[in-house]
Amino acid sequence: MATSTVTDAPCIGPQARNSPPLERLTSFPVLLAALLAAALFVPLCDFTVEPDVWWHIKVGQDILRTHRLPTADTYSFTARGTPWIAGEWLGEALLAKVKQTWGFAGLLALNLILGTATLTGIYILALLRSRNSKAAFVACGLLLFLTAGFFTLRPQMLGYFFLVLTLIILERFRQGRWETLWLLPPVFLVWVNTHGSFVIGIFAVAVYGIAGFVEIRRGGLYSVPWSPSQRIRLGFVFLASLIALAITPYGTKLAAYPLDMAFLQPGVVANLQDWQPMPLNAPLGKLFLGLVVGFLLAQIVLRCSWHLAEFTLFLAGTVAACLHVRFLLLFVPFCAPLLAVILSYWIPPYQPRKDKHTLNALLMTAIAVGIIRFFPSTEHLKSRVAEHWPVKSVRYLKDHPPPQPMFNTYGYGGYMMYALDGQVKVFIDGRAEVYGHSGVLDDYLKIARLAPNALSLLTAYNVQSCLIGRDEPLATLLAASSQWQKIYADDMSVLFVRSQTGK
Repeated sequence: MATSTVTDAPCIGPQARNSPPLERLTSFPVLLAALLAAALFVPLCDFTVEPDVWWHIKVGQDILRTHRLPTADTYSFTARGTPWIAGEWLGEALLAKVKQTWGFAGLLALNLILGTATLTGIYILALLRSRNSKAAFVACGLLLFLTAGFFTLRPQMLGYFFLVLTLIILERFRQGRWETLWLLPPVFLVWVNTHGSFVIGIFAVAVYGIAGFVEIRRGGLYSVPWSPSQRIRLGFVFLASLIALAITPYGTKLAAYPLDMAFLQPGVVANLQDWQPMPLNAPLGKLFLGLVVGFLLAQIVLRCSWHLAEFTLFLAGTVAACLHVRFLLLFVPFCAPLLAVILSYWIPPYQPRKDKHTLNALLMTAIAVGIIRFFPSTEHLKSRVAEHWPVKSVRYLKDHPPPQPMFNTYGYGGYMMYALDGQVKVFIDGRAEVYGHSGVLDDYLKIARLAPNALSLLTAYNVQSCLIGRDEPLATLLAASSQWQKIYADDMSVLFVRSQTGK
């Protein structure tokens, strides 16, 4: 077994750092990054669009059109007027602009760019810590199986990228390279206007800062106190980053937005799929559990030394992912550097003098050509949308305006907002915080789960039509009721209207 010494030496050696730019660009570590991009392209080109993407685009379109940010709900009839802010307004405007300019192909390209930038950032982070490009590549490859399904086009992808960038900056600072530390306040300025995950970034900065105020040499943990100049720099940057959080069109409301979701809306968190605990009986959960157990076993055998900050973040990411499956996105960048260090005990490091730059350049060119060649056509992307969203039924609604108000499936609401452009006000959509505060979410769940008062709730909301999935339990109930008449159906959805004769 090859051994590796854990130090803070340069990540790929002075020979590589001092080589000409073209030589560095065609080096083996860069080829490995290109291979990761190719591996990510395969699942992303399938163009799986989540329900929230549609309402994000719609909100962004309205922001670009009116040059105003929303302060209350105007998209539904159930929560109309409820105070609401577009906490991800900058990301939503970006999605809307890309969709407006380049269509579905632009959205897919944007997702590929963000996904590749994020995965490359995780690779760089693992490389910085392990100083072994091969080990960093294998670590990212293993972790890609965990998160490939989470690389979906939402503002959270921007937040995920900013988190990885923050971790890279902090790790460079820990290794004595503080030049990029001053990038953190501008990063947080953009981040707070893009996605609520900025709180994780602030937490990471705080963990690194606190760890540098204590000296620990106990077991596998260590921490070296910052020098006075390091403390001043980090303290000033942390304060500037906190100030940046208040520079938003909504003032300090955006800084408090994630706290409202996490602590004031337990019903929303309990009922959304992304907020469910890690399913350890599913393949995803088993892989996650295997990585955690493997890390513990490797620690027993190898007795690696970990900096207090990185180990704290790893534990925090592990606990967060166990509590809520969506936080796998946090676990991966917190785990990758540690996993790469463990793998470096077996995987030999990169040796610049043995590099074959011409071959590397040819392979990277082949990867780029392959991505361009197999990039899906616009027609294919539209067909993928039609496979997963009620395109046909919404087209029917445009040509045959239904009686309103209309009840709709939760997952359909965002697409209806986007495609109907206000022609029909939705019952509910993916903005769960709006409906959690107003109580609509609880009523929706009772209706969708066929509670004893399901039909009376539809009457209480004066619902005159329902667009729902054809296989939903509610569709069976309405089909058997004399109060409702089915007027449209396709292979995905069904439309009912209240029957005048059945009253």
